[in-house]
Amino acid sequence: MRQPSERAAGLGTLTALYVTQYLGIGFITVGLAAILRDGGTSLQTLGLLQAIGLVWPLKFLWAPLLDRYGSRRLGHYRSWLLVLQSGLVLALLALAPFDSPVDRLGPVVAICAGYVVLSATQDVAADAVAVRVLSARTRGTGNGIQVAASYLGNLLGGGACVVVYDRFGWVPAILLLAALTAVGLVVVWRFREAPRADRVVATGEAYRALLTVLRQPGCRLWTFGVVPLVYVGAGAAYALVTPALVDAGWSLERVGTVTGVVISVPAILAGLLSGLGIGRFGRRTVLVGGGVALVVSTVLLLPLMDGDAPLVATVAALAGFLSAYTVLNVVVYTVNMDYSRPDTGGTDFTVLSSFGLVCSFLAASAGLVAAARTGYPAVAAGAAVLVGLGVVVGVVHQRRFGDRVRPDGRVGDVPPVVVASDPDRVAAH
Repeated sequence: MRQPSERAAGLGTLTALYVTQYLGIGFITVGLAAILRDGGTSLQTLGLLQAIGLVWPLKFLWAPLLDRYGSRRLGHYRSWLLVLQSGLVLALLALAPFDSPVDRLGPVVAICAGYVVLSATQDVAADAVAVRVLSARTRGTGNGIQVAASYLGNLLGGGACVVVYDRFGWVPAILLLAALTAVGLVVVWRFREAPRADRVVATGEAYRALLTVLRQPGCRLWTFGVVPLVYVGAGAAYALVTPALVDAGWSLERVGTVTGVVISVPAILAGLLSGLGIGRFGRRTVLVGGGVALVVSTVLLLPLMDGDAPLVATVAALAGFLSAYTVLNVVVYTVNMDYSRPDTGGTDFTVLSSFGLVCSFLAASAGLVAAARTGYPAVAAGAAVLVGLGVVVGVVHQRRFGDRVRPDGRVGDVPPVVVASDPDRVAAH
């Protein structure tokens, strides 16, 4: 059994990795976009910059390579993390010479694209480490940290670094970003990955895992039933928020402050608390709680969707919505990790989470198109219905396949497909 100190070290490593991973992402998608727009860059060009993010749903294409190859001396996934985390720092430092990014947009976008590829790959390795070091009872906590870390990273990268840029200039902002990211490199260097007790799969088998992960009991119902309903509903509603606020007369500064900073704080807390709640009350209970909260908060957004957006009530509704969305994200990630097998953890978790990302991207686009035809309130109401259906299907899934932790440390009532050699590891349902 793992000792508490080992688990704490694993959680600390994952926290540092996830936070530093999102620092640059937050800067590119929020901070750099604001800097470029302030310099006169067109919205069309900014749209192309945001399209770099589409690399993330495609990371499943090379995830099997990380499960197949790795150094036994340095640690299978640690060897990847050392290279990738170093690459993230160097990519950020490469931005430093371009103190006028508007005038050198081509090289800046190219470096940003390279950073996104590195961060997506680093995420595969970090998730694989999480699959291996988190037990059934700590998976919720680990995934709560992951989701909360994404908000914190975006908050620092998209907010704090922009403030530094505004006061001190481009180079200090980039150096701060690189220094914060380097903290993750120090943590990885000190991390000691346990030798792989499970076998290292062949390349062909690693790629076959992209499909075999879905053959596990209940995995298809979860992946193609629960995940699309929840993510399409929540994603469509969330896509309406910013344009609805603008249409209601909010200034861009207020929109950015509220959506990027104010409501992120309760979302970070919701991510951490929901992770602890999963460990204490189970996946199904937190799924229902988060789902009900998201449906209610979406209904509370209907006045905004109809053009009525008083500050206090709107901020409260948005904070409730994002917090509930965060709770459901943590549950989805946790069950995805339940289905991730130790010897192909990077591939399994990546392919399952990538499907959710695709659903979110498509939902955002479809929600805006539908709103142009039917109006914001109709789309928001439909989104609430989809989330509710997703929760119902999720409860059916969990009742059938179970989320109770058995005395042997495994999750569920059906025999796992793959059993790890470590008795504290939890195999997939």
